[in-house]
Parts: sequence; structure tokens; C-alpha cells
Amino acid sequence: MSVDLESISEATSGAIGALVSTTILYPLDTCKAKYQAEVQAHGLRKYRNLSDVLLEAISSGKILSLYQGLGTKNLQSFIAQFVYFYGYSYFKRLYLERSGVKSIGTRANLIIAAAAGACTAITTQPLDTASSRMQTSAFGKSKGLWRTLTEGSWSEAFDGLGISLLLTSNPAIQYTVFDQLKQRLLKGKEKMTEKDASPVVLSAFSAFVLGAVSKSIATVLTYPAIRCKVMIQAADDDEDKKAEPKSSKTISGVIWSIWKKEGVLGFFKGLHAQILKTVLSSALLLMIKEKISATTWVLILSLKRILLLRQRRLKSA
Repeated sequence: MSVDLESISEATSGAIGALVSTTILYPLDTCKAKYQAEVQAHGLRKYRNLSDVLLEAISSGKILSLYQGLGTKNLQSFIAQFVYFYGYSYFKRLYLERSGVKSIGTRANLIIAAAAGACTAITTQPLDTASSRMQTSAFGKSKGLWRTLTEGSWSEAFDGLGISLLLTSNPAIQYTVFDQLKQRLLKGKEKMTEKDASPVVLSAFSAFVLGAVSKSIATVLTYPAIRCKVMIQAADDDEDKKAEPKSSKTISGVIWSIWKKEGVLGFFKGLHAQILKTVLSSALLLMIKEKISATTWVLILSLKRILLLRQRRLKSA
């Protein structure tokens, strides 16, 4: 029972952290997605820099369109992080119990993180696809969640699932690096504190720095796949639907399109924007999670005690 409660506590803390960080950074995320989704055609680009997306929203008087799809994105982020942190925590504790070891190694940590990421990708792929289409739609022309999901076939709702499964290596790398750095930092602090002192925890600043470092490493290693995924899930303008065949939305079609129109460097277009957004998002998420995890655990334990007391009263009655 305690294992389940601890997993739920971790999942809840991670989901709340994702909700807050997603909302704060959403305008940046929208600019990033529209910038990444564009492929250079005939030497022309609509967006030469990330700031061009922001300027377009301001000049057209549609600044609030930077928040188009926020509700769907928050729903997807909350569910994704809850499933991921629950799965990661549960699989990790299960592994420690079955193996009998006191600490988890890097290889086992990567496998556990990848398994949790795969569960998350399959569960939330339709919401992920819908939020990407809503973000990359023309400003002011984003459709609702239900209409976005139902305007195509059911299989189209899972566009990019293959790359999403491949990208489970991203959080796997991120959280493995974060956990390893966290353990080393806490071990150093434990040696400096007394045995009877309260448990050592990361400060908000330490969690922010470790989150930024771990996400930067994961983002650089997986970025070509990230851009291909954005292009596959991006919304099509009416002209694009007529001009380009459906095959261009496949993994091979997107890779060929980038290679032909932008060359090797095209696979890294928007890398700086991706690092800026994901590093800030992950650092905020982990910082918030670390600070509220203790409170969440106390609340869950209190709820458990209340339920146990009620059960005893019902039995005695």
C-alpha cells in the first residue's frame, strides 16, 4: 500500500508542476512550434527568427492567439506527467524490491524511464497531436479539441506515435541524469549534516539548475526527431493540403522534405528555441515538484488515516 501511495504522491507532484510550468511558458511554446513547423520553400521563409512569430501575433492584433490550445495542452501535460511519474516511481520501487539492491544503476534507470515514457506516449498521443495542430494553426483559426480530433481519421489522431515512442529516450536521459546528479549532491550534503538531523532535500535553486542541465543534454541528443514530430503533427493550411501529398506527413516524407529544402542544418532548425523552452519548462517542473512533494505526501497520508478511521468506525458500528 505504501508503494502505491508514494507513487501517487510523486505523480501528483509532477503533474501539478507540469501544469504550472506549461501555463507560464505557453506563449513561448506556441512561437517555437510554429517556427519549427515551417519548412523553407524556394529559398523563402515566413519566419526567419523566433521573434517573427511573436511580431506577427502583435501586428495582426491577435496576441491572445499565442494561447490557442492552452486548455488541451494543460490537459495533455497533466495526464502525461501523472502517468509518467506514477509509472517511473512504481517501476523503480518494484525493481528495487524484486532485485534486493539498495540503489538503482544507470542502465536500469534508463530502461525504467523508457518504459514509463512509452506508457505515457501511448496514453496521451491523441491529445498531443491535437494540441500541436491547435498551436500551429493560423492565428485566430484554431479549432476546438473535439473538432480537431474528429476532422480526420482515428489513425491521424496518433500521427507521430512512432517518433513519440522513440523520444521516450528524451525524458529517460533527462531524469536519469537528474537523479544521478541529485543523488551525488544529496550524498555530499548528508556527510556534512548530523545523523539525527531532518532529511536532506534539494533547494529550489539546486533543483532548477539540475533540471536545466539534464534537459539540455537530452534535448541536444534528440532534437532531429523532435522537429520531425512537430512537422508531422502540424496543422495544414488549405493551400498546403492541395499542394502536398499525404506521404509528406510520414516520417520518411518529413526527413526527405527537410533534407531537400534545408539540408543537414535543417534538422536542427529551432534548436535554440527548443532548448530555451524545454530547459525552462523542465527546470520549473522539477523545482515545483521538489518543493510540493513533501506537502503532497503529508496530505495523502492524512487522507489515508482518515479513511482508515472511517473504516474502523464502520466496523465497530
